[in-house]
Amino acid sequence: MLAKIEITGKIILKSGMHIGSSEAFAAIGAIDSPVARDPVSGLPYLPGSSLKGKMRSLLAKAYNENLKIQTRDEDDERIKRLFGCSKNADGNPQSSRLIFSDAILDNMEELKRKGLSVPTEAKEENTINPLTAIANPRMIERVVKGAEFPLSLIYNAIDPDTVEEDLSLLADGLRLLQYDYIGGHGSRGYGRIAIRDLDIACVIGEIDEAVLERCKAVIGAI
Repeated sequence: MLAKIEITGKIILKSGMHIGSSEAFAAIGAIDSPVARDPVSGLPYLPGSSLKGKMRSLLAKAYNENLKIQTRDEDDERIKRLFGCSKNADGNPQSSRLIFSDAILDNMEELKRKGLSVPTEAKEENTINPLTAIANPRMIERVVKGAEFPLSLIYNAIDPDTVEEDLSLLADGLRLLQYDYIGGHGSRGYGRIAIRDLDIACVIGEIDEAVLERCKAVIGAI
């Protein structure tokens, strides 16, 4: 029987984060590159696709023997098993065992108590023309340091024999994220995060209690 394990926690920004929206137009003097926002609440959000893509990319660098692979179908088998691929070893597509959720900023009231009226800031960046030395300033919107986003992942426990290995790989991915960045301009200090209050629970079906406890220990050690 298929079982589902939920992994929860929180993502805390240690520096301003920029994940851009699809809006291309910006009025003169306005923000050139706004952050992505939830259309209902208007609050910044962290797309599940950004989190998944970044984690897979980091794990590929850590686990792939060949760092010059051309497609995700050439990733390490453990990565393909967890994140999916269009063609596995037997030539068939493989679905992702991980489901990532969008995360909407959820500590706005706390940020207000700290004196902020909005959860974003405008950061001026300059690019310098190497021939003319003329600066080209632009305003980039960032979600502020201290903003928090709820982390929620669902792991589909399809094969009982690989649950521990899969969640150990996931733990490595979460650990790597904390020593890298999410979003754009990471080399300039954007998008540093901390992951806190991690927990896991079997929410559908059954998982051997001993296996689940070992997985909790691995995830909790991050």
